[in-house]
Amino acid sequence: MKNAARQGLSPLTRRRLRLFAANRRGFWSLWIFAALFSVSLGAELIANDKPVLVRYQGEFYAPIFKRHAETVFGGEFETETEYRDPFIMEKINAEGWMLWPPIRHNYRSVAWDLPVPAPSPPDAAHWLGTDDQARDVTARLIYGFRISVLFGFALTIASAVIGVAAGAVQGYFGGRLDLLFQRFIEIWQGLPVLFLLIILASVVRPNFWWLLGLMLLFSWTNFVGVVRAEFLRARNFDYVRAARALGVGDGRIMLRHVLPNAVVATLTFMPFTLAFSVTVLTSLDFLGFGLPPGEASLGELLAQGKANLQAVWLGLVGFFSIGVMLSLMIFIGEAVRDAFDPRKNP
Repeated sequence: MKNAARQGLSPLTRRRLRLFAANRRGFWSLWIFAALFSVSLGAELIANDKPVLVRYQGEFYAPIFKRHAETVFGGEFETETEYRDPFIMEKINAEGWMLWPPIRHNYRSVAWDLPVPAPSPPDAAHWLGTDDQARDVTARLIYGFRISVLFGFALTIASAVIGVAAGAVQGYFGGRLDLLFQRFIEIWQGLPVLFLLIILASVVRPNFWWLLGLMLLFSWTNFVGVVRAEFLRARNFDYVRAARALGVGDGRIMLRHVLPNAVVATLTFMPFTLAFSVTVLTSLDFLGFGLPPGEASLGELLAQGKANLQAVWLGLVGFFSIGVMLSLMIFIGEAVRDAFDPRKNP
């Protein structure tokens, strides 16, 4: 099946795949990063204060997907069931069973039964300890990793779409349009981005989508330069002139004949933009201008370590988690860059 799949690829694509695989550091970084991200996507099944599956009086319930009132399990209130309540656990276990995830805490749940004051060190119940609000660090790390990577992917893709479109128009038409657009980008890139993000984030109550929109205002310019250069180079090629002479529209020429050349440069740049996006989000969270209070965040985990120097595990977990994640992204970016480098030999 592998050979059949390879036969369907063009020689250039097969060459790029070989070059990517030849960079062993980047190749294995991709697999490790994919495995970690896949695990984080199922965070609710790994770290949750609700059981994955409940069987009670012959009926099955999935609390992680649907809320159930306490009265369903023999309780007295119509509010959502607190499955870690000893009374509810006794009721369910008497007439059924509960299947719990490996970590019985989510990123918001508070551990009220700690043997020592929070933050508590790692133990069997809390693999990486708890923070100063008695929340499980392992659960917050898993959820924080997921939201950081998803934020980075969303910002990178949106920035690439806008940046490629702007660079394509600028490079293909050139002239006064290119000149004015280039002056605007130079001024826009000269603004102190982090300070402006802090000011804007302090004006409105930030959330995932607000932060994404605010950072998108500045991140799209990173792709303009490489795309503009490709379009400036390719717009005078013979096949482009021939297409114009045949009456092909500018939009069709840009999409079908010139854009594929620019996509190569864009793809080599995307892993580094992803790492940059995660870094900026972490910085804002660390300074307190990022995601809303209580949300899982790697930057907030670093801030916890700074505020609680006696709890060394908080700082170590934050440092190594962010360091490993960014290192994997950079290694993948280097491998992608090598794969698309025409000077490399297969």
